[in-house]
Amino acid sequence: MKLSVIIPCLNAADTISLQLEALAKQEWSEPWEVIIADNGSCDQTVAIAQNYQERLPKLQIVDASSKPGAAHARNVGASVAKGEALVFCDADDEVAPGWVAAMGEALSKYDLVGGRNEHWKLNEPWLVKVYGCEEGDGIFMNHPYLPLQSGCNLGVKRSLHEAIGGFDENIFILDDVDYSWRLQQAGIKPHEVKDALVHYRFRNSIIGICRRAWDMGSQEALLYKKHRSMGMPQLMSWKSFVRTAVMFPLRFLLLKVRNKVSLTQCLMDLAWRGGQLRGCIKYGYLPF
Repeated sequence: MKLSVIIPCLNAADTISLQLEALAKQEWSEPWEVIIADNGSCDQTVAIAQNYQERLPKLQIVDASSKPGAAHARNVGASVAKGEALVFCDADDEVAPGWVAAMGEALSKYDLVGGRNEHWKLNEPWLVKVYGCEEGDGIFMNHPYLPLQSGCNLGVKRSLHEAIGGFDENIFILDDVDYSWRLQQAGIKPHEVKDALVHYRFRNSIIGICRRAWDMGSQEALLYKKHRSMGMPQLMSWKSFVRTAVMFPLRFLLLKVRNKVSLTQCLMDLAWRGGQLRGCIKYGYLPF
């Protein structure tokens, strides 16, 4: 087996069929498989996945419910994978035609790869504008520490996954960032595969966006604390909390908040900083 596509999922009944339809249409000359790692779904996720076992004959569905979190599900999926290389994507996105072949060919040349994400197909226009990603994105090479990679479109040689001990199951969000950073700390450079396109799905409500921002901010403190001892520069400062608290009302007073997009951006920034502050307290990270 050359390639194992691993999909962690939890209550993804509304979206997983789109992803599996896209995978069922993929073509590649080398042997590959799909592994659904279910993190304890209580909806029809598993039943829907089972319906695709004829169209995806090398489809495995494994129970990954013993511990919550995508990191655990990804590790369980990897533990049963037969492929020489592992590729990770998500149950609420949609891989574009040629994705499997592009990732598989790239992993025959490189140890760590990431594709590009497109945001218009699965999201309303206002959501794309909120995140400012109209042109799509891929590996973020300009991060002040190390390039950022997302687990929705990531591939790695299986031997390297095992060498670093897989995903850190103590990190519930941003475990993919931690994973790629640890690979890079081991001397592995990421390579972007522009032809490996994923249609990415955002949270589709203001409440969902803010909740996600809050959770990411909180986990960011844990991530920074872990990597600070490995040479990561100080990226979270108490000044940023003060600045956000001051600017939040000013954005309204100065009429910067004029529509749904600007309102969501304002609330998302506040939720993110609030999550960071909570994370600093919870995880004992000093932002100075």
